[in-house]
Amino acid sequence: MPVPTAGRLLAIDWGEKRIGLAISDPSQTIAQPLATIVRRPGRRFPLKRLKTHLDSHRPVGIVIGLPLESDGSEGDSAGAAREVGALVAHKTGVAVTFWDERMTTARALRAVRDLEGVPRDRRGKVDQLSATVILQTYLDAKRP
Repeated sequence: MPVPTAGRLLAIDWGEKRIGLAISDPSQTIAQPLATIVRRPGRRFPLKRLKTHLDSHRPVGIVIGLPLESDGSEGDSAGAAREVGALVAHKTGVAVTFWDERMTTARALRAVRDLEGVPRDRRGKVDQLSATVILQTYLDAKRP
C-alpha cells in the first residue's frame, strides 16, 4: 500500500537501544522531532508505545529509516528495519515506506552540537533529530 501524499507522516529512526520519532505537518512540508522510545534490552519492538503516538497524531503513513551499507547494499540492520516495518504495517494498518538513512545520525549530532547549551551526550534528542532528518529528506525528495 503506497504512502498517501496528504496528511501527517511519522518517521521512525529504528535502533536496538532507542527509537527516534518525528512527525510532519498535514501538508507534508515540514518535519519536526516528536519523541524517543527507549527499548529494554532483549525485548521485542515496543509496538504498544508506538501505537500511543499513532493514536495521538493519526499519521497516514510511516517512513522508516533504512540503514544501508556505504555501497548502498542491504545488510543485517536493513533486514531488521524491514522486519520492523512489516510488523508495524501489519499491526497498525498504516502504510509503511523505507528511506535511506545513511549519514542521518552524523547530521543530527552536528545539529545538537550547534545548539548552544545542549550537552553533546543527548542521545534521545539525537534519535529524534535523526528521525527528523530522515523524514525531511523524504519530504523534500517527494515534493514536485
